[in-house]
Amino acid sequence: MNKGELVDAVAEKASVTKKQVDAVLTAALETIIEAVSSGDKVTLVGFGSFESRERKAREGRNPKTNEKMEIPATKVPAFSAGKLFREKVAPPKS
Repeated sequence: MNKGELVDAVAEKASVTKKQVDAVLTAALETIIEAVSSGDKVTLVGFGSFESRERKAREGRNPKTNEKMEIPATKVPAFSAGKLFREKVAPPKS
């Protein structure tokens, strides 16, 4: 599902216009990106959490030359699915 299909589905479920859904969805995604990039954690109960994580510096190899190289430390965005989301995707086995 792409953004357009998501907008269509939400507009139908919420009985609002596609233009309104697109504006709200765009604003929500921009706000999440801004918050995570500034170091905040965004938690949507039942859905999941967005946060930034530190990735340590490490040693790697150039696949062409097999030469050792240092990969610098960096920040990466991360998403952790919430319990309800995980259970909906993969129901617990009984």
